[in-house]
Amino acid sequence: MATGYTDGNVNTFIEGVDNDQKKKDSYRLTELMKRVSGEEPRMFGPSIIGFGEYRYTYDSGHEGTAPLIGFSPRKSAISLYVYTGDETREHLLNGLGKFTMGKACIYVKKMADIHEDALVKLMEDTLDYLSKKYTRI
Repeated sequence: MATGYTDGNVNTFIEGVDNDQKKKDSYRLTELMKRVSGEEPRMFGPSIIGFGEYRYTYDSGHEGTAPLIGFSPRKSAISLYVYTGDETREHLLNGLGKFTMGKACIYVKKMADIHEDALVKLMEDTLDYLSKKYTRI
């Protein structure tokens, strides 16, 4: 079964986060991503707060939908889905602050570890890139 947007309540989900700092950071990220994307926050699956949506098709033929940008306050770190992974955009990670990279996301312990202006540039670039490459829904 493919993951997609649900009817889950974003604020209820954030209130269920068992860490006061992650809860505070989640509200800040929600405000920031809403402002940058112009989209309302929605629950994508059980644990991702997404903004906007696009349809993708990989070379393998696999297709689906995903949020344009989003995040998830996980136990060990906050997963930020704000980066395309395109090597030509690696320079956008300069100045972001303290983070680690996963295959499809950036992990931060807390918002105080990163520079918001660099994060905003990263989100804006990702929105632009995805809007040009894929079909926005």
